[in-house]
Amino acid sequence: MDYRASLLMTQLVTHDVRHYIVERPEGLAFEAGQGVMLALDRPGWREIRRPFTPTSLPRDRVLEFTIKTYPEHEGLTRELHHTEPGAEVLLSRPFGTLTYRGPGTFIAGGAGVTPFLAMLRELAHSNRLGGHQLIYANRTSADIIDPQELRHYLGEHCHFLCSEAGGALCDASGLVDRDYLAQIIGTTDQAFYVCGPPGFVTAVTGALSELGASSEAVLFES
Repeated sequence: MDYRASLLMTQLVTHDVRHYIVERPEGLAFEAGQGVMLALDRPGWREIRRPFTPTSLPRDRVLEFTIKTYPEHEGLTRELHHTEPGAEVLLSRPFGTLTYRGPGTFIAGGAGVTPFLAMLRELAHSNRLGGHQLIYANRTSADIIDPQELRHYLGEHCHFLCSEAGGALCDASGLVDRDYLAQIIGTTDQAFYVCGPPGFVTAVTGALSELGASSEAVLFES
């Protein structure tokens, strides 16, 4: 690992997602949407490394990570959930190809919204939100990460889709399938950014291809 940093604070975002604020190591530079490998600097955990996307702006003086906890797994996210400020973490150099390539549609499943949080914050900072929309799929309203912020950025172009019916924040119930995308995206002459669980990414990229989106226009990560 390339950097060591201290965990400064944590904050609960949803029932199973937390913001982690980490000091920013000198020399660590990244583009919005890129990820780093993260590990805890403690015995038994230094070699357990997982990829996470900073959701802070590239120019911020601290790093923010927005991480979903999987309590049923005896893994890093569960250990992080119980880690107190002051703990040391290890970080790799940034990596990943899911970076901004121009106006288009962001399509996220669950915690896959985190690269798009970083990109949208960067676009908002530079007053370039026009021409973008977000399709964000979750199981229920309670699983939506930072809904007020996303609505603030995109207004009516922010679409929350829940697989279970009901919930005040959900615009519709169902799945991000070919028919739903055809209703929302309007044209395939744009960039598409897709991130989520592997099955979600496969289904969405396949549907976009069926609708006529070129492979060069679809950027994805699972």
